[in-house]
Amino acid sequence: MQRYFVDDMNDTHATITGEDVHHITRVMRMSIGDNIICCYNGKVARCSITEITNDSVFAYVVEWVENINELPIKVCIASGLPKGDKLEYVIQKGTELGTAEFVPFIAARSIVKWDEKKGHKKTERWSKIAKEAAEQSHRAVIPNVQTPLSFQNLLSYSESYDYKLIAYEEDAKRGERSNLARVLSELIEGQSLLVVIGPEGGLSEKEVAKLEEHGFISCSFGPRILRTETAPLYVLSAVSYHFELAR
Repeated sequence: MQRYFVDDMNDTHATITGEDVHHITRVMRMSIGDNIICCYNGKVARCSITEITNDSVFAYVVEWVENINELPIKVCIASGLPKGDKLEYVIQKGTELGTAEFVPFIAARSIVKWDEKKGHKKTERWSKIAKEAAEQSHRAVIPNVQTPLSFQNLLSYSESYDYKLIAYEEDAKRGERSNLARVLSELIEGQSLLVVIGPEGGLSEKEVAKLEEHGFISCSFGPRILRTETAPLYVLSAVSYHFELAR
C-alpha cells in the first residue's frame, strides 16, 4: 500500500497536497475508494480516498496502525560536507536505516565550498530525498535535514544530545575497539545520539580536540578505514542491531 506524509490530518480525515497529488492521480492512477497509508507527526493510519481535486486528495481514516518502524533512540548524523553527490547517498541510505536528523557542517578539510545563494535549492533536494526514502522504507517520520552549519554552530547544536561520538580514523589505526560498544550499552530507549563524521580528508586534530572539549567521545568503527559515505551506514547498522535485533 502506497505511503504518503501529510501536512494536514486529524482523527478522521487526511488532506494530501503538493507533488503527492500528481503521484496519486497520474503515476499510481488511484481513484475514490482506493486505500493508502498516511503518516502525520509520527502516527500512521490506513486511509480510504474520498475525494480528488486538481490540487488535493482527501481521505478518510479507516484505522490507526501501530508504528514499530522507528529506531528506539534518536540518531543524528553530522557529516562534514563531502564532494559530489555523496551526501545525497548518505541521506537516502541513512533514512532507510533510521536516522532522525542529518546535520551537514563545514569542516576544515571540506573541499566543497557552501554557496548560501544556491544552498536553498540543494537543501530542498536533500529534504525531498529524505522524504522519498522514508516512504520507501515505511518510516513514520521524515528525517530533518539541516542547512549546513559552521563548525562552531555544530558545537552549540550538539548540546541538546545525550551522547556524542566522533568517528576518528586515527583511533582505528591505534586499535581502539571499545568506545562505540560502551556508548551503545549505556544508551537507553528515548535518548539521543549525535555522530560526527569528517569529509574525505577526515577531521583535523584541532577539530577533534574541540569536539572532545564539548563532551564528544572519539572512537573507531572497526579496524578498517571507512569512506565518509560509508561510516554513517556502519554506525546506523550497529545501532539497529544493538537495539532492534540483539534483544
